[in-house]
Amino acid sequence: MSSESKKTVTITDNTSGKQADLPILDGTQGPSTVDIRSLYKELGYFTFDPGFVSTASCESKITFIDGNKGHLAYRGYPIEQLAHSSNYDETCYLLLYGELPTSDQLDNYKASIKEHKLLDEKMRRFFLGFRHDAHPMAMMVASVGALAAFYPDIDVHDPVAQELAAHRLIAKMPTIASWCYKFALGLPFNYPNIDLDYTGDFLHMLFSLPGRLHTPNPTMERAMDLILILHADHEQNASTSTVRLTGSSEASPFAALSAGIGSLWGPAHGGANEAVIRMLHEIVESGKDLSHYVARAKDKNDRFRLMGFGHRVYKNYDPRAKIIRQVCHDLLAEMGEDNPNQPLLKTAMQLEKIALEDEYFIERKLYPNVDFYSGIIFQAIGIPLNMFTVLFALARTVGWLTHWKEMMSDPHGRIGRPRQLYTGYQQRDYLDINKR
Repeated sequence: MSSESKKTVTITDNTSGKQADLPILDGTQGPSTVDIRSLYKELGYFTFDPGFVSTASCESKITFIDGNKGHLAYRGYPIEQLAHSSNYDETCYLLLYGELPTSDQLDNYKASIKEHKLLDEKMRRFFLGFRHDAHPMAMMVASVGALAAFYPDIDVHDPVAQELAAHRLIAKMPTIASWCYKFALGLPFNYPNIDLDYTGDFLHMLFSLPGRLHTPNPTMERAMDLILILHADHEQNASTSTVRLTGSSEASPFAALSAGIGSLWGPAHGGANEAVIRMLHEIVESGKDLSHYVARAKDKNDRFRLMGFGHRVYKNYDPRAKIIRQVCHDLLAEMGEDNPNQPLLKTAMQLEKIALEDEYFIERKLYPNVDFYSGIIFQAIGIPLNMFTVLFALARTVGWLTHWKEMMSDPHGRIGRPRQLYTGYQQRDYLDINKR
């Protein structure tokens, strides 16, 4: 729980002379927060903060980011340690339950996830109702929302029901994601293989064909597992806030996550790694020297931007990018010159080198971010562009659920109700249609 310090901020209304003393709340890390809950009662004012960029929308114990220092931690554990020593299953447990699991706890968790991996067979017919060219994210939004029809009447305040819903969603998301992929390509759906671990089974469901099982090489599986860990949570971003806001109405967790997936779908949120590959295609297909595009990126009058560089939160090197950079290089080296994406991937590596050495990018802290490397990895292993955000949603599922559970367990929780600064008409009188 946050602690209320003895410090306050006093706001004086220069019109009425009234004052409001607002408490300052201290967290365990990060800036202190002014508690404005009494502001309207005391002075009759709301605050105005478009995009909520200066507003703490909740109290949370899950993830902390220090953008100036390039620091990210889940439950207090630096992301570097988790990426080096943990795996996605263990990271999911940590996020959901707040502590690293014992061996028995992790085995029980993994057994539960494997038990819930299968989708109801009627979901196959649900997929067959989509257009042949439906976007995989559209199918994912609909499919996750549809799970509420198979698991209705969830008591969202019951911890046992919360845990069961969380396990079901974490277990079924790889199956849903792989079916979105298979449907888009017109290929048969694969079922989960409980003998494989979480990440390996997902790759199996993506790439196996009848009579030809896919066995991912260790570097590819490690790269995918790292991507899942690094994207598992990222504090109060747009999609997480959407899940919290939707869940605050006591909606089904399946509906809340479907809303979060819809928010993630937006190109300003989850589509950044897709934009990286589109940019690289543009550069390669133009036949122009890379210096031409670097010069355009430096020209403030040119709308061209280098995608995958810099970050809204991190004013330093994205810590996730540092982690994934090496496994990206390892994967590309292992695939060798036979990979059909080599021209694209070589351009990406040249661009990375320029960004890390050019004073223009260094001064502006425009370092490669996690989307730059994850996009390259997805492209290298053959995942199509329209599936990139689906994989992001798969990774973020545990983060969304953890925030949903935290919010539903908050005894002081209330339905979300943002206010507004109204600038429309004042009262107008209705006119009959013949007099307009």
